Amino acid sequence: MERLFTEEIEALQLGEGETFHGEGILAVTKGLLQSGVAYVGGYQGAPVSHLLDVMVQARDYLDTLGVHVEACTNEASAAAMLGASINYPMRGAVTWKSIVGTNVASDALSNLASAGVTGGALIVVGEDYGEGASVIQERTHAFALKSTMCLVDPRPSLPHIVDMVEASFELSEACNAPVIMELRIRACHVQGSFATRANRAPAISARAPMAEPAAFLYDRLAHPPATFRQEKLKSDVRMPAARRHIMARGLNEQIDGAHSELGLIVQGGLHPNLVRAMQQLGLADGFGESQLPMLILNVVYPLVPEQISAFCASRRAVLVIEEGQPEFIEQELALLLRRAGVDTALHGKDMLPLAGEYTAEVILRGLHRFVATHGPDIDIAAGTRTLEHIDALRTQAASALGTGMPPRPPTFCVGCPERPVFAAIKLVEREVGTPHIAGDIGCHALATFEPFSVGNSILGYGMGLASAAAVGPAMNRRTLSIMGDGGFWHNGFLSGVSSALHNGDDSILVVMKNGYTSATGTQDLLSTPAESARAAARANSAVHADQRIEQTLKGAGVRWLRTVNNYRVGDMVGVLREAFTTAEGGLKVIIAEGECQLERQRRIRPILAGLLRAGKRVVRTRFGVDADTCSGDHSCIRLSGCPSLTLRDSGDPLKVDPVVQVNHACVGCGLCGEVAHAAVLCPSFYRAEIVQNPGLIDRLLWGVRNRVTGWLAPQ
Repeated sequence: MERLFTEEIEALQLGEGETFHGEGILAVTKGLLQSGVAYVGGYQGAPVSHLLDVMVQARDYLDTLGVHVEACTNEASAAAMLGASINYPMRGAVTWKSIVGTNVASDALSNLASAGVTGGALIVVGEDYGEGASVIQERTHAFALKSTMCLVDPRPSLPHIVDMVEASFELSEACNAPVIMELRIRACHVQGSFATRANRAPAISARAPMAEPAAFLYDRLAHPPATFRQEKLKSDVRMPAARRHIMARGLNEQIDGAHSELGLIVQGGLHPNLVRAMQQLGLADGFGESQLPMLILNVVYPLVPEQISAFCASRRAVLVIEEGQPEFIEQELALLLRRAGVDTALHGKDMLPLAGEYTAEVILRGLHRFVATHGPDIDIAAGTRTLEHIDALRTQAASALGTGMPPRPPTFCVGCPERPVFAAIKLVEREVGTPHIAGDIGCHALATFEPFSVGNSILGYGMGLASAAAVGPAMNRRTLSIMGDGGFWHNGFLSGVSSALHNGDDSILVVMKNGYTSATGTQDLLSTPAESARAAARANSAVHADQRIEQTLKGAGVRWLRTVNNYRVGDMVGVLREAFTTAEGGLKVIIAEGECQLERQRRIRPILAGLLRAGKRVVRTRFGVDADTCSGDHSCIRLSGCPSLTLRDSGDPLKVDPVVQVNHACVGCGLCGEVAHAAVLCPSFYRAEIVQNPGLIDRLLWGVRNRVTGWLAPQ
C-alpha cells in the first residue's frame, strides 16, 4: 500500500509542553498548526514533499480544527490560493519545490505581492540548491527581490524553525506582504526535537464561516491604476514596516566573539556549516561558541541598514557567507556601508566560490584565507593542518585509484514500467533512424543516462511536447516527445497538447501513464488507479477513476491515439513504428500504460504477506538466465538496463566473456524476456514460478517434472 504517515499525523496533534521528535519539514508542518493557519495548499516536490503529504493524509484531524487543505494540480494554483489572505484576516500557507515551482507560480505571486495581504501569507519553498539537488541551480532570492517579498532563511534547528514559522506570519501581517521561507535540503531533513504548543483553530474557517464576503475595494486588486499605488506602498510603507518588525522582534541574531576586530555575516541556513568550519579552524567549540562575532541573517530580505552598519562600523573586516550567485546580499551590504560612510573591508565571493554549495570544507577554505589576511595574530594552525590533511587524502586517493571514480547516476527502479518504453525506442531507432527526442521532468528523465542516453532537451515539467514545436518543421522525420501523467495534469495538456493541436503539429507524444506523480513520492492524480487505497478512500473515488487521460485527449481532438501495455515491448515497438511511418498528419499520442512498480509493490506486498500468514497458496514469478545458453553478448543489459541484471563468471573455460545473471532484486516484470524476444536476442531467459504453501496438485506436478528432468539430465 502507499506510504502512510501515521506517526507523523499523531505528532501534529501534540499539545502544550509535549515533545516533538522528527525532521525539519515536519516541524514546519506542526508550526503551521500552532500558528493558527486557516488553509494550506501546494504541489509536492523534494525536499518539502512531506509537508503536503502529511497534511493531505491528516485531513480528518485538520477538519476538527477547521483547516482547509488542497493538493493542487500545480504551483500556480497553489499560489493563487493565497488570494484568500488579500481580503480576509486568514493565515494561509503554500509549499513547493524551488526554483522551478516558484517559476510556475510566478504569475499569481507577482499579482499577490502587488496587491498585498491582510492575513499572513507564507510560502514554504524547498531551496533545492547544491550537490543533492535535482533541478536547475538558481536561488529564490532573485524572486523575492524583484517582487518585494520578505525572504526568511532560518537557522536550521527545530525549535528555531518552528519559532520562525510563527514569526513569518507576524512579519507578513506587520508589513502586509507575502513572506517566503526557504529551507535547504539539509534543513528539511535535519533531525531534532522541540517543546510543542497547542494547535490553534483559525478564527475564520470551514467550522467558523464568515457571514458575508469582504466589501469591494478596488485598491486590493492587482489592476491598473491600483498597481501604481501598490508599487509605491512596497517601498514607502511595506518594507520600512518589515524592517521595523525585524528589529523589534530580533529576528536576526548577533553573536559576540573575542576577536571583535573581525566579523562574519551569514545566511541563517548556512549557520551549522559555518560553525563546523570554525570548529575545524579552532575558533569555535562543538556547541557553536564562536571566537569571531557573527550576524546571523534569518531574514535575508529586506536587510536593515542600521543593523548592518552598527555591526560593521567597529570592525577591520567582515566576511559575507552567501551561497549561490549572484551575490545579492554582498552587493546590498556594500551599498549600505557606502551610504553609511563605513569603510570596513568587505569580503565575500572574492574569498569564497561564486557558485556551488557551501559545505563546511568550502567555508573552511574561505574563512582560513579571510582570517590569515585580516587577523594574522589569530591562531588558525588547526585549520591549516585540517586543510593539509584533506589535500593529502585526495592525493592519496587519486594515486590509489589511478583514475577518477566511475559515475553512478540514478536509474529506474527494478521493474519500472518506463524502462521497456525506452528499450522499444532504441529498437525502433534501428529501423526509422534516430529522432529528436524532447525529454521532460519526471522519472522518465532517467533515460538520459546509460544505457538509453535519449533526450535532447528538458525544459520544464510537462513542457516536453512544447519544447519540440520549433524542431519538428526543421527535421526530416517526426519528433518524439515524452511526458508523464504527472506532467500531463500539471502543465502538459495546456502547454503541450493544446498548443500542438491548435497549430496542427505533426509529431509524436508518449505519455507515461504510471498512475501517480511518481518522481515526487507517488501522490495521487486524476488518473490514479481506482484500486489505490487513497483514491478508494475518497468519497468521489468513482469520479477519479473515470477521469482518464484518453478521454481528455479525445475531447480535445486527438484522432491518432493508442494505448499500449508498457511491458509488451514488441507491441510498443509496433505502435512506435506506426507513429513514425503513418501518412496521417497531426499529433499522434501513445499512452504507455503500466502502474508504478514501486507503488505496486507497496500495495501487493502486505496482501501477499497476509496470504502467507493465513497459509494460502502464493505464486511469485521470477526470471533467470541459463548460463549454458548465454552467449555473453550482453545486449539484454544494454537494451533494458535493469539493475537486477548483472554479470558473473561463466565457469566455462571456453567462454571468455562473463554471462548474465538475474539477482534477487527481480520483481518478475518480464522486461528482460520481452526485450530478448522483441530484439531477437539469444533464448537464454527462462520464466520460473515460485509457489509458497503449495497444494497437492503443485506437489504432484513438481514431483513429475523433477523426475522427467532427472531422466533427461546427462549422467
